[in-house]
Amino acid sequence: MPLINIAGAVILPYLVGSIPFGWIIVKLTTGRDIRTIESGRTGGTNAMRAAGLLAGVFTAVGDTLKGLSAIWIVNWLVPADSPWKVWLQVAAPLLAIMGHNYSIWLIERRADGKLSLRGGAGGAPCFGGAIGLWPWSGFIIMPMGLLVFLLVGYASLTTVSIALTSTVIFAYLAVFKGYPWQYILYGAASLLILLWALRPNLARLARGTERPVGLRAYLQRRKQQRQDR
Repeated sequence: MPLINIAGAVILPYLVGSIPFGWIIVKLTTGRDIRTIESGRTGGTNAMRAAGLLAGVFTAVGDTLKGLSAIWIVNWLVPADSPWKVWLQVAAPLLAIMGHNYSIWLIERRADGKLSLRGGAGGAPCFGGAIGLWPWSGFIIMPMGLLVFLLVGYASLTTVSIALTSTVIFAYLAVFKGYPWQYILYGAASLLILLWALRPNLARLARGTERPVGLRAYLQRRKQQRQDR
């Protein structure tokens, strides 16, 4: 297999993952820079806060396609009989997540003069990568994520649940269904990447200051309204 195919299977997923759909959608619909709003991330949750529900949905769909397209790129460039195929199928969506979290298109200079890359937390491209590896995983991860979002009530834990559920799914498939054990690495590595990106959220969660969503947010608003009467 030509070296250029391997290079393409590594570089293209990162570049595709770097496309800041949230930044683009919020900029086009409101003229605002999503990086200056709430968490400053470019994912679907912050896009929803910045520009409404539809902006959040379109951002989430676009970000999910990043992880899915990473698998398509590998399948397009790498022959089925290549010994590198499975490893690249695992690496490509991980690189898409890294591109999403640290977008080369959103490079900026911080107050201390250092350059930094901005982006999201990685939940949606992680979801897309899982679908690319095993399409039926979407029918498990999506309901689980919705339950966590609505009932547990924290977007950060919803994001973590995507990678955690993926890890469990691929561990089951590897042990009981003969799927490549490398798929487990995808779930575990994506979980570590997401946890690293969510460090501020998890710290606020530990302090009890993380912003709630879903049912928890609704109950808190009702409680505040009763107290204000």
